[in-house]
Parts: sequence; structure tokens; C-alpha cells
Amino acid sequence: MPTAPHDSGTVHYHRAGSGPGLVMVHGTGGDAVSNYAHLVPGLTDIRTVITPDYAGSGQTSDPGGDLTLDLLAGQVAATFEEPSDLVGFSLGAAVAAKVAAERPELVRRLVLIAGWTHLADSRLELGLRTWARLAATDPESFAAYGPLVGFSPAYVSTVGTAALMAGEPPRGTLRQIELDLRVDIRDLLPRITAPTLVVGNTLDHLIPVEHARALHAALPGSRYAELESGHVVLHERPAEITALIRGFIAG
Repeated sequence: MPTAPHDSGTVHYHRAGSGPGLVMVHGTGGDAVSNYAHLVPGLTDIRTVITPDYAGSGQTSDPGGDLTLDLLAGQVAATFEEPSDLVGFSLGAAVAAKVAAERPELVRRLVLIAGWTHLADSRLELGLRTWARLAATDPESFAAYGPLVGFSPAYVSTVGTAALMAGEPPRGTLRQIELDLRVDIRDLLPRITAPTLVVGNTLDHLIPVEHARALHAALPGSRYAELESGHVVLHERPAEITALIRGFIAG
């Protein structure tokens, strides 16, 4: 497994394919494998796909102290091998936006999936705070809460709860949720110059689709797409999200 040095320690990432770079950033409680392993084969014919694990996920350790977007964006930027396209999902969308704003020389095209600009309403705050509380105190309820807010009702009914309940919260999840609650990228957005696609999910109960629409509105010139999916569109609609990514990065 390739690694990249960073001030916080060693950053682990996966690399597959050939061609120009495509860096894909995972979301809260996920990692490179759980979020993207099933999507990577659909992209490696056109891109060298880099999927990093940031602090507290996969094999990348958490250095302690404050977990910040600065830290995670720095870790992700360290894995770039050349100027690349950049995809971010959920918390990864905020991380990707920060990289694009502060390291524009690295980012050719940007895709932000199921993202948000800041803690704009009480529903978003309630959902994230409940998720954090369950992660800290009640692993069984945490495992049940994930499918309830992460997927659409139809998908849960089709797949079944046993296949979706994660059990113990993955390492780093609680600190990442606490960072979700502090995310505010409004000042960064005007600095993003890369062509950008924002993707919202109409059945998203964790980050309601209105937040993706607001993110798009705050990025003049960005393109926007919606999928009929819950929050974890990477698993619920893998073919559709792969097609959107491929179409956009191909220009």
C-alpha cells in the first residue's frame, strides 16, 4: 500500500489504473476501501485512481489534538502525484473543497457529492449530534441509525438491515462526526477556480438535498446533478454516480 509523508504522520492510500490522476476522498466513518473499492474498477481505464485514508480511517493514524479540515486537506494533498481531478463525498466533499480552494494548482476538476456549506439548520445539527451521541455511548443503536439516515427506505428494504448494520463504530468516527458539526466552508467557496460538479441526493436524510443545492448556488458556474438516492449514493447508486464522475472529468 503506497504511503505519503505529512507533518501529522504517514498517510496511507490505494492506487490503481493508469492515465491522469483522480483523487477520491471518503466520508465520515468510511475509508478508501469501504467507500470506493467497488467504484474504482469503473474508472481505472481512464484515470490513475488515488484513494487516501485520512486521520482515523483505514491505516492512517489519528495524530490527536484538534481534528480539522486543515489537517485532513493537508493529508489528502500529500497523496497527489500530479495535478489531478478530485472527488469528495460527504465530509470528503468539505475536505476536497478546501484542497481546491487552497491548492488550486493541484485540482483540474472537482466533484462534490452529498456535501454542505455549514451547519445551516437545526435538522442537520440534530441528525449529526444524534449520530455522535450514539457513536460515543450506544454501539448497537449507532449501527441501526446508520441505515436509517444513510440509505433510502426502499434500499434498506431491498438489501436488509443485517447487511447494512456496521456494528462497532469504525475507528475515528466520533472525531470525524464532531468535525462535521464544525464544518464551515463558505469563505473557501469563492476561491475555487476548478470546474465543479455538485451532486445532491433527493432521499438524503443525513445531509438533506437542500444543502447540496445551496452548495451549488454558492459556486457560480458549477454544474449540478441530483440522484434519487439516500446519503450513501456511492453504494445505493454506484453505476449512476460513476457515470456522472466519468462524464464530468472527461470534460
